[in-house]
Amino acid sequence: MGVDRSLHVHHADDEAWYVLEGALRFKLGDEEVRAEAGVAVFAPRGTQHAYGNANRAGARYLLITTPRILALVDELHAPDAGDYEAIFRKYDSELL
Repeated sequence: MGVDRSLHVHHADDEAWYVLEGALRFKLGDEEVRAEAGVAVFAPRGTQHAYGNANRAGARYLLITTPRILALVDELHAPDAGDYEAIFRKYDSELL
């Protein structure tokens, strides 16, 4: 499917994307979705999901999320990020 991100779930937080340019592909539970520019995608808490660029060309999108998930993303992208599974657990999420 071309999803670049790892399948994961947020147990207490919703997450959404709005595609500005290009296209993204999503795995939402058992469903696969392609979202072109102008399309929003919603992953309610408890939904297993992953996403990534759908094309070789770049994509730009807005990520709409809670402060807890923003902290999770920040910690995952820190230069000294270690155990990803532990980081996910810290923020009531799970890397699958």
